Amino acid sequence: MQKCGLFFTTYNSEDQLFPSTFQKTCLGLFMAAMLAAPCVLDFYYISVMNLIMIAVIGAVSLNLLTGVCGQMSLGHGAFVGVGAYGCAFLATKGLPFLFCLLGGGAMAAIAGMIFGIPSLRLKGIYLAISTLAAQLILEYVFLHWTSFTGGANGMPVDSPEIFGFMFDTDEKMFYLIFAITSVCVLGVSNIVRSRSGRAFVAIRDFYQSAENVGVNLFQYKLQAFATSSFMAGIAGGLWAYYTMYITPEQFSIGLSISYLAMIIIGGMGSVLGSIFGAIFITLLPEVLNIATSMLETMAPEASAMAAPLKEGVFGLTLVLFLIFEPEGLVRKWKLIKAYWKLYPFAY
Repeated sequence: MQKCGLFFTTYNSEDQLFPSTFQKTCLGLFMAAMLAAPCVLDFYYISVMNLIMIAVIGAVSLNLLTGVCGQMSLGHGAFVGVGAYGCAFLATKGLPFLFCLLGGGAMAAIAGMIFGIPSLRLKGIYLAISTLAAQLILEYVFLHWTSFTGGANGMPVDSPEIFGFMFDTDEKMFYLIFAITSVCVLGVSNIVRSRSGRAFVAIRDFYQSAENVGVNLFQYKLQAFATSSFMAGIAGGLWAYYTMYITPEQFSIGLSISYLAMIIIGGMGSVLGSIFGAIFITLLPEVLNIATSMLETMAPEASAMAAPLKEGVFGLTLVLFLIFEPEGLVRKWKLIKAYWKLYPFAY
């Protein structure tokens, strides 16, 4: 008789990222599909997928800080900007791509640790206001530190190069961004399962109990800010290299709100939810543009009225998720998996 379901005989086997053969097979098929995507998709879809993968890195990093550790942040877009400008500045000095990318991430980590110091005394809405101040201060720096950022004129960035190979097309950038996104997602998934990840969850659930069992609140909160900001800087560096020109308005408070919306819609505290949220928020404007174009063809007058409503749809979507599905898209995914696992015995 064959056993059904998953049975574990050791803790290590239960703690695997992909415990079943079915999950490993699905992962292999997904990786193969992603590697083949540039060969079968046109330029537009490849560019959208590049933007989605950069958004995934930013969303996963914010979810580690806010969803896993419980530290609210409204300044994540500014930390992405620090990474982008740091990476662009180092690139102007003629340094290699990987050094620039890691250097930009390190600058963002330092900025995140500086603005994360108040997290020992502040929490909830008070910490959110503190990180909002970081957003406003860094926006001012982006605009006025002309010698470092180029001010309002922005900074050009050349295509990345590794060992003489230029990533100067969207297809080549796809493979580069996909590799770095995979490393970041895998890294956060392992951090959550580590000693630090368990300390983050303990701080999020009840910080006094965590302190009573020996968790160093200041150390782990700073560690969460540094790790999250480092990966935000990596996302900013990839954004700078992909767009090849960065300006201060690209890293405004709107970007911070977009990342927050990604983890709320996807699912707080879930790596998979961050991916769902990044895909949803990145594709939402594209879907609205397509809908508006179709409406313009069929009813031009109605299209003129609907175009200004596109901005409101973003806010409406966020409110509807908070009301009807506060646990995000990842809960829907779990319900679908449970349905097929129990089918046809739903109860």
